[in-house]
Amino acid sequence: MMNMTPAKQQFVDAASEMFGEGAMLTRNGIKTVIEKHDLKYPSWFTNSKNGYRTGHNEFTLPTEESGTPAPAPIQNNQESETTMNLIATNLEKQNLIPASFDGFVKWGHYSTLERVVKSQMFYPTFITGLSGNGKTLMVEELHAKMKKELIRVNITIETDEDDLLGGFRLVNGETKFVRGPVIEAMERGATLLLDEIDLGSNKLMCLQPVLEGKGVYLKKVNTWVTPAKGFNVISTANTKGKGSDDGRFIGTNILNEAFLERFAITLEQPYPTASIEKKILTKSMEKYGKEDNEFVDNLTTWSEVIRKTFFDDGVDEIISTRRLDHIVKAYAIFNDKMKAIELCVNRFDEDTRDSFLDLYTKIDAGVDVTEEADTTPLNGDDTSI
Repeated sequence: MMNMTPAKQQFVDAASEMFGEGAMLTRNGIKTVIEKHDLKYPSWFTNSKNGYRTGHNEFTLPTEESGTPAPAPIQNNQESETTMNLIATNLEKQNLIPASFDGFVKWGHYSTLERVVKSQMFYPTFITGLSGNGKTLMVEELHAKMKKELIRVNITIETDEDDLLGGFRLVNGETKFVRGPVIEAMERGATLLLDEIDLGSNKLMCLQPVLEGKGVYLKKVNTWVTPAKGFNVISTANTKGKGSDDGRFIGTNILNEAFLERFAITLEQPYPTASIEKKILTKSMEKYGKEDNEFVDNLTTWSEVIRKTFFDDGVDEIISTRRLDHIVKAYAIFNDKMKAIELCVNRFDEDTRDSFLDLYTKIDAGVDVTEEADTTPLNGDDTSI
């Protein structure tokens, strides 16, 4: 390229490799390049006099064809300057790569999701499944492994456009527009994780253009934001956005069909198989400094029987993988199996708690409960298995 010193050429080559030749970078994108390749900050690239700046927080890489652009003319655009002054630009930037989860076991749709994220294509993905089966953890661990930034937003009924896209805040004594997590993710080329999305309301419709992979217009500051390469949206939910008929997930809502249609694929996450769950609990044991393979086997059998009975409508509650991890952790603290189980099932009603405890004592005593569990309820008047 024309007039390129080795240092400049090194930055352009590194940025082109990550984002493509002639790509548009934001300051966050530039930061990603220099941190990954241990380069000096390219002030020559962000200097408006050199002509690489093509918009607010937008800088275009030179190519062989374009060469080094002529200095950009000075523009006296009062409206543009006013908009720029309204947007907070001096906020502290954080490293948004999740920390790795000690003891994570790959299973389920991990490889499918990995291919989606690695493709760098915009491909909104909806993950649904019962509580405590590792939906969010899978997304976080994948991004930790790939060292890719992930911005997680926990959705509630109160979540609105101001929370998602941004709004005016008091910054250093001045009222400034602060970008929301959606805009941060778009500009950084990060993944946006909309956690528990089925708890949201129709206010989520402000994300329609975002879910189409297009830019989004920030009407409060008259600015158009275009997503950087690598930006994607993943959502998790306990339902498929159709509400909860059985009342287990109170607060979940029926989401707009046009909104749901913008998610390209839906991954249905079940609970892990017995063999996978044993691996998970064994890793949990190691993490908490315990070793008890017999307890792991018993807990796995216990949870399998309860789940089968639950899906056969024989019991109203279920033991999740997350709750099994709670039990293992309690066992590491108190060194007492039954106390650990009792403390972790006390959240259920008295009949259910007692039937779960009774079931475990039989399993721990070596009683084969799998056949009897096919026909006998775990709660009610008859709590035997």
